[in-house]
Amino acid sequence: MENFPILSVMLAVPAVAAVACLFVGASTARVIALAATLVDLVLGAILWASFDIGGAQWQFVEFVPIFGRFGWALGIDGFALLLILLSVFLMPICIGASWKAITDRVSEYMALFLFTEVLMIGTFAAQDLFLFYIFFEAGLIPMYLIIGVWGGVNRIYASFKFFLYTLLGSVLMLIAMIYMIMSTGTTSIPELMQTDFPAHVQTWLWLAFFASFAVKMPMWPVHTWLPDAHVQAPTAGSVILAGVLLKLGGYGFLRFSLPMFPEASAQLVWLVFGLSAVAVIYTSLVALVQSDMKKLIAYSSVAHMAIVTVGLFAFNAEGIQGAMMVMLGHGLVSGALFLCVGVIYDRLHTREIDRYGGLAINMPRYAVLFLLFTMAAIGLPGTSNFVGELLALMGAYQVSTTITLLCTTGIILGAGYMLWLYRRVVFGEQKNADAAAMPDLSARELWLLAPIAAVVLWMGVYPESFLAPMRQDTQILLERIDRAKPAGDSQPTEGHPAAPATHEDAAHGEAH
Repeated sequence: MENFPILSVMLAVPAVAAVACLFVGASTARVIALAATLVDLVLGAILWASFDIGGAQWQFVEFVPIFGRFGWALGIDGFALLLILLSVFLMPICIGASWKAITDRVSEYMALFLFTEVLMIGTFAAQDLFLFYIFFEAGLIPMYLIIGVWGGVNRIYASFKFFLYTLLGSVLMLIAMIYMIMSTGTTSIPELMQTDFPAHVQTWLWLAFFASFAVKMPMWPVHTWLPDAHVQAPTAGSVILAGVLLKLGGYGFLRFSLPMFPEASAQLVWLVFGLSAVAVIYTSLVALVQSDMKKLIAYSSVAHMAIVTVGLFAFNAEGIQGAMMVMLGHGLVSGALFLCVGVIYDRLHTREIDRYGGLAINMPRYAVLFLLFTMAAIGLPGTSNFVGELLALMGAYQVSTTITLLCTTGIILGAGYMLWLYRRVVFGEQKNADAAAMPDLSARELWLLAPIAAVVLWMGVYPESFLAPMRQDTQILLERIDRAKPAGDSQPTEGHPAAPATHEDAAHGEAH
């Protein structure tokens, strides 16, 4: 495996398949797309099995010089590995979800999804600054087209809003990247992660990157493109948008903002924490009053991503690992919830919550799987999100007890809106005859949801499988940012009671 360019092959397979899809009919395009995504899933499994936990920080490194300082530079650490695995796991499921739902211009649709896979894997594997920027920004294009061509009634508005929001933030990031390359003379991301920029310069660079990553997450108040994009996107578009594309911002904070600008990250942690706390509470309250299922899940995504940013900027192992686990767990659970919405939308062609009710009677298998994903979304112990949210909030508690308290209320609100959604859709009386006549999950739909259910439970029961690959990288990151770590207000003790401050205090304690 040492000399085999597995990352380049993982990029080449969907790229070649995407081009092939453009020259064949609809049924052949579906088969090619499914085959290509399954090949990448197998390659992803090989990548995971071959990854040396505790070995070199950067593994499967490839470099081919192109011109000047710029080159085809790929390589992954534990963080990138896990996000690539999430991408290749969800892609075949997205193709399967589109099998019958998409009937118009199928070849182009499948090609765009395969290009999306190329760009997602490339973003996580890129080790050159310009290469990262190309992959990161080009990811906009296929999703913009998927929403704009195959979306709902207001798809043009939603796709333009999605494109403009994400593009404007990234212009500032490009300017910051050019400055970094001019001042250091390198485009290598691993080298830049070890570069100490002057503190006053860090602040401006951090803000430029923040403008791009905050929109991608998306953080409040630049989150408004997300509900529109989700509502208008086809089911598979929503799955990949929530499952992977929202994670690009979190990956950016982890790869750039924290290691390259640690002093600025510490200096501006109040901004991240403040926006995150508002996002958790505000978007949870907005989710409570939604009548459209997709919009409710979209707003819940903003709240979950706010837990990620709080964990990342806690400057400790629990926070960083928790944030990564939330990203992975949310990618699976939100994707599954959008699939669950897509299942009943395909039957009744409406996402209005009031049009359903009592589905447990005629769709028992659907009700069971929907319940599992609902419970996972609210962080039930034994499911994927519990581990991540617990660790992220433990990390945040060491920095700010107030922010942790505010974010925890968001979890309570999350239980409110998710259980309220489930109650209205699955339980109660069957008010509408057309909803009562809907058939239960087909074999294809069961095959789409069952693998996600298995991994959600695996992450909840045995999180070590996912924590182990990133443990060493977390320590390397902490060694880099520890010098700038902000003082916390909780003063947790390391398993020992605090010593009395004075002899008088001790004596006073004994007298009692």
